[in-house]
Amino acid sequence: MNYIVVTGAAGFIGSCLIQKLYDEGYENIVAVDDFSKLEKLKNLENKPFIFKVKRTEFFSWLDVNYQQVDFILHIGARTDTTETNWEIFQELNVNYSQRMWENCAYYQIPLIYASSAATYGLGEQGYVDNHAVVDKLKPLNLYGVSKNEFDKWALKQEEEPPFWAGLKFFNVYGPNEYHKNRMASVVYHAFNQIKESGSVRLFKSHNENYKDGEQLRDFIYVKDLLQLIFFLMKYRPDSGLYNVGTGQARSFYDLVSAVFAAMGKDKKIEFIDTPEDIRDKYQYFTEANMEKLREAGYTKAFTSLEEGVDDYVKNYLTPSLYL
Repeated sequence: MNYIVVTGAAGFIGSCLIQKLYDEGYENIVAVDDFSKLEKLKNLENKPFIFKVKRTEFFSWLDVNYQQVDFILHIGARTDTTETNWEIFQELNVNYSQRMWENCAYYQIPLIYASSAATYGLGEQGYVDNHAVVDKLKPLNLYGVSKNEFDKWALKQEEEPPFWAGLKFFNVYGPNEYHKNRMASVVYHAFNQIKESGSVRLFKSHNENYKDGEQLRDFIYVKDLLQLIFFLMKYRPDSGLYNVGTGQARSFYDLVSAVFAAMGKDKKIEFIDTPEDIRDKYQYFTEANMEKLREAGYTKAFTSLEEGVDDYVKNYLTPSLYL
């Protein structure tokens, strides 16, 4: 069996993906990342990969080993939505991804890469993974801009990998996000707040159409996301951009209620003002249109919010375990 490459291997989704690949019978996994960030390395403990390749050395490695690479899963990116230095996003999310694409096109290696629902901004164009709207999207932060810039670039290329998919991840939660600090999911933060104080703080609504806590997001459990990636790897439907959500928006109130239930605690929620620096960029509603993926043949049901939170809290957060 030839190599499967996973970039961002020490991160949240990348490390979960390595375990999923191994569970599905892929043993020759190559882990690519910046391995200098020690807080992420626990994600890779006991993970079944055969090589670690530094991100900065990967393309040299690929030039030597390309004939043995069956697939590249490019999950690595700078994901900090509060980062204000565009050059970092340009280097890591745009330039590096362009180089990855060009290598996959040249060596004819299939490619799946991580885009983001952050590309949709306030949803002025809806949340449909339609290539025709990509140029019209207005992301709310530089992270979203960087992901959309690469999507736009990819759609204009004449030279392509033999199969490619850009995945627009919505609000992903699940094991192996301990290192993400402020960027970790609301489930993770709610669990820690309840553990420390018995209560959860949620942002008030500053939009008259939404009550406090009723802001809506499309939350997807990481295990569903892994199933979806495996489907695309295996069946390779039409190349293009694909939404990765559940297709059903749920409220933050629902989400933290599920955390309280999983912890066996009584609900205690307090509402705080949304910080002014993000108030005008705050999304009150996101919901993935999943028709394209369904039409491509993906038939699995998505884990309900309650079931996903219950599994995450009881089997990972409470015992401090990793996937």
